[in-house]
Amino acid sequence: MKDYRYPFLRLKDVNAPYRDKLVEAMTRVVDSGYYVGGPEVQQFEEMLARMSGAPHAVGLTNGLDALRLILRAYKEMGRLHDGDGVMVAANTYVASVLAITDNNLRPVLVEPSPRTLNMDSACLDKAYDSGVQAIMPVHLYGRVCWDKGLSDFAERHKLIVIEDNAQAIGAEAHCDGLFGTRHSGALGHAGAFSFYPTKNIGALGDAGAVVTHDGELARTIRAIRNYGSLEQYNNIYKGLNCRLDPVKAAQLMVKLPYVDAENELRRERARIYEQFISNPQVEKPEFLPDNEHVWHQYVVRVDNRDKFRQYLADQGVETAVHYAVPPHRQHCYSEYSGLTLPVTDRIARTVVSLPIGRSTSTDDAQQIADIINNYKG
Repeated sequence: MKDYRYPFLRLKDVNAPYRDKLVEAMTRVVDSGYYVGGPEVQQFEEMLARMSGAPHAVGLTNGLDALRLILRAYKEMGRLHDGDGVMVAANTYVASVLAITDNNLRPVLVEPSPRTLNMDSACLDKAYDSGVQAIMPVHLYGRVCWDKGLSDFAERHKLIVIEDNAQAIGAEAHCDGLFGTRHSGALGHAGAFSFYPTKNIGALGDAGAVVTHDGELARTIRAIRNYGSLEQYNNIYKGLNCRLDPVKAAQLMVKLPYVDAENELRRERARIYEQFISNPQVEKPEFLPDNEHVWHQYVVRVDNRDKFRQYLADQGVETAVHYAVPPHRQHCYSEYSGLTLPVTDRIARTVVSLPIGRSTSTDDAQQIADIINNYKG
């Protein structure tokens, strides 16, 4: 593996400030004797609910399971049925779509905005059909996908709103959600969180959660995650084993109080890129000075991506691509390969993610900007 002068992300750097507290938290779990469920999980759920502004939170194994169980629970509740359509951004990570198809629901792919790279509310009416019963705003790269156009559209068609909040913990919308809060994940009826290690707040391994304003939904998800049971040996549903373990819950309780600080660190790097990258061949993301974007990724767009990335690699800058192949171009979704989604396809060809996490100092960000400005294309 190449030793980059400017690495994209080193997880050891991410967890170094919390190391002692993480060890203490894991030791507490070892000594407690509670290794499935227990007080750590309950306390984490209460902390996440308070932070999100929704009354209910349910800890789960990962972000994909969080999306899967929201949709599954709505089916068990009779709110969704096989074949119902769920509108989702066409340029999202494949997990968003996997959760839909895993529940025998139908993804309805919506073009993103070239400006925000999020689902374009101006495209919703064109994509909508009478079989659509839900919409899944994906807060891609850490930018909130929420505006009055999307909110009004969802209310007009009486759609269930399920947020994919895997990348935007701690972000806030510029207008109210359906229940008055502006916190991402609590804007709609339910929100899925991922605590994968690379996220703005990550566990030491996979973890996820759902937050919701709906008590019945929360109870249904709690049962499904535990073999379909709320009471031992009484199985209401044909459930799954998707329980958040107490070790991950304890780790996340160490880090959750620092979500604003972690997001501010990323905003600081984004401000440097915004101020100093001036190469006209590199299209920067729209900069938002407030908390509407928490910069899980800082994604630029370049026509000759391979050449650009090779140039940066030669200068010691490690980059990534989120995402090179959109869902409708994946082999597993070949039935959607005939869709005409030109904005999505162009975004997939041109996006490049720059280093922005804890492994990147402010001086590093300045130097990376200078390197980018010397790119000749």
